[in-house]
Amino acid sequence: MTPLLLIGGGGHCRSCIDVIESAEGYEIVGVVEREGGPRTPVLGYPVVGSDDDVGKLLAQWKTVLITVGQITSPATRIRLYEFARSAGASFPVIVSTNAYVSKHAEIRAGTIVMHSATVNAGARIGVNCIVNNHALVEHDAVVGSHSHISTGARVNGGVTIGEGSFVGSGAIINQGVTVGAGCTVGSGSIIRKDVPPGTQVRSDGR
Repeated sequence: MTPLLLIGGGGHCRSCIDVIESAEGYEIVGVVEREGGPRTPVLGYPVVGSDDDVGKLLAQWKTVLITVGQITSPATRIRLYEFARSAGASFPVIVSTNAYVSKHAEIRAGTIVMHSATVNAGARIGVNCIVNNHALVEHDAVVGSHSHISTGARVNGGVTIGEGSFVGSGAIINQGVTVGAGCTVGSGSIIRKDVPPGTQVRSDGR
């Protein structure tokens, strides 16, 4: 079993723990909380330090997953990922045992694919991404690094999602559409045409 350090101890961390416990090959050794955050165990796993302790902790445990959530901005996840990477961390790909990932898909380091998600043939997902429960990433879609495809979202065939974007719960991105980097697609949106970088799309699709 590979020791695994989790960075971020909120609600998303608890969901990640549930996925990691269902997967094989990793033993959670502890959770890193933000400075001034709670120090109570997270689903029974100890809080072993704060963000300021990451460098020291990596001297003991090299394998890390960023378990901070992401909604409007990926900035915190990116900052923690880059800091841990520069300190020598390695990042696994975590896939729930009841998710489906095609053997013809590519998923890069630090990404988690959660319960009942599907990543289909030819899809490519970047580093440090979240593919949340019941999300679909269809054939030949590209999801840029540090993006979050939220619960029940549908990223259809040939779609491109730019780096650092958020696709809200139940959103549908129609086939072949490009969503630029740094976009936020609101829950329940239906995206039928390309979205420029940095755009926030409301649930009515505008």
